[in-house]
Amino acid sequence: MGLSSIGQNIRHYRLDKKLRQEDLAEKAGVSINYIGSIERGEKLPALETFIDIINALGVSADMILSDVVEVGYTVKDSLLAEKLEKLDVEDRSKIYDVIDVMVKNSKQVKP
Repeated sequence: MGLSSIGQNIRHYRLDKKLRQEDLAEKAGVSINYIGSIERGEKLPALETFIDIINALGVSADMILSDVVEVGYTVKDSLLAEKLEKLDVEDRSKIYDVIDVMVKNSKQVKP
């Protein structure tokens, strides 16, 4: 994913917190239109604004940037692990089987 994933992740966590764009804009001290343009991937927030937005959402920067920085996949892995821990053994086993098939059929770049 490209830089537009930043806006998509902001939107995801905003909706997860059950906030409207208006609520997030007010908490972050920006306009509603600006939040909308960030979420649509039309604009990237300045660092200070980005910090205001993630503080308003109560999330960490790595959660928002997980798709655009390589180490972000460590965050995604840990979030996935948390979700898997909540499943019963049978469901978890099925998901691991699917992941194994996907890995076997993927282009493995790293040794």
